Amino acid sequence: MQRPGLFGRLKAAVVGMVHVGALPGTPRSSLPLTQIIDQACQEAEAYKDAGVDALMVENMHDVPYTVCPGLEVTAAMAVLGATLRQSCPRVPLGVQVLCAANQQAIAIALAAGLDFIRAEGFVFSHVADEGIINACAGDLLRYRKHIGADNIQIFADIKKKHSAHALTADVSVAQTAAAAQLFLADGVVLTGTATGHPADPQQLREVKQAVKIPVLVGSGVTLENVRNYLDADALIIGSYFKKEGYWANAVDPDRVKKFMEHISKLRE
Repeated sequence: MQRPGLFGRLKAAVVGMVHVGALPGTPRSSLPLTQIIDQACQEAEAYKDAGVDALMVENMHDVPYTVCPGLEVTAAMAVLGATLRQSCPRVPLGVQVLCAANQQAIAIALAAGLDFIRAEGFVFSHVADEGIINACAGDLLRYRKHIGADNIQIFADIKKKHSAHALTADVSVAQTAAAAQLFLADGVVLTGTATGHPADPQQLREVKQAVKIPVLVGSGVTLENVRNYLDADALIIGSYFKKEGYWANAVDPDRVKKFMEHISKLRE
């Protein structure tokens, strides 16, 4: 059974990315957690002021990522998530923990009162920057049930960016999406080959035809190409909303406002 949509009847809902600063214990960590929280809240406020439809918080600056991030990362992300929830009580809010720390993300979402997670490696295996990532759907959904977090939706990456998919070269992206639907994902995320790289509009059409669950576009959406993705249920946008369009920079409120004004007109 398909769950009620987080975004109501809105098509191409815009999910703004809050890329928090490098967290304690990670190689580039330099700021106290209080300052990281303040920066995240400022970015969330900028998104909210511009009318973004939803937010997602992610530990993007924790490079290089590990498949087993420390307990300190989970704890910090829970505090960040809870603070953003207080700041944005009525905005759909999600979390992703790199790399593929999907059970930790579910625990964070439950503790912080968040609405959804983005999960890597939900179905099929792939080779990522961090090594081989194996399918997690069975364990993840059992963990979600075990801790009483069935209200938290799981949006699963399919043929995800920054990965090699030679292991599943005979499985199309539409077939991967169908497998994710069969394994009870609440939505699937289609990406380009890397952060900031656009998804293939033809693949979007194929995936939309293959599944009944929401389809999100998870990379490369810009003011110039957003028309190609209006049939998506949601657009996860990070890079384009940053200064000079680079993911590691701070959010640029003017870029966000111009984009939201543009997409509002396209939705009419």
